[in-house]
Amino acid sequence: MISIWGGATSRTLRAHWACEELALAYTPHLIGSRTGATQSDEFRRLNPKEKIPVLCDGDLVLSESAAIVTYLADTYGRGDLAPLPFTPERALYNQWLSFIQMELDAHTLYVMRKHKDLANLYGEAPAAIDTAIAGFNKQIQVVVDHLADRPFLLGDSFTGADILLTSVLTWASNYGFELDAALQDYTRTQTARPAYRRAAKLNFSISAGA
Repeated sequence: MISIWGGATSRTLRAHWACEELALAYTPHLIGSRTGATQSDEFRRLNPKEKIPVLCDGDLVLSESAAIVTYLADTYGRGDLAPLPFTPERALYNQWLSFIQMELDAHTLYVMRKHKDLANLYGEAPAAIDTAIAGFNKQIQVVVDHLADRPFLLGDSFTGADILLTSVLTWASNYGFELDAALQDYTRTQTARPAYRRAAKLNFSISAGA
């Protein structure tokens, strides 16, 4: 039986959304970050990093949202949510996942989260926030240009890369970024997917915590 630990964040949404796209039965454990739940002995046995999301599938315990989405696609999707391994398409999929995780998430939006939403923990850093905003605006233009002549990151097929991209675009919108009209259209299309709506309703039914 598959279970997903975590809720209320853009990163945890990715795991729930992948399960919904693949029509998988799973048990959600909707714990938030920084609520104390990730510091419990039970959770730390699953992930000593004290981070969500975490997937459990039989004896496998897996953290990191991109790894979870890709594992689900490979194991249960049969090419439906990620290109098959050892193909050029898979290499491009991996490239987009790395780009989204680093350039649009960790190096920009999460820097803003740390020094804005979590300033009580990480300290205020206006210069870091300004640099993060500029970095996001620069790197997102790569996505705008790429999507100019295709509906999804990998062309004509929705994949886990679109799950990650949509999650950062909605996050950016919530932070007040003025997204290009094409990105707004792209986001509306992805968030209208029934699987997204089911996942978002569940994932955001709890508070993220401080």
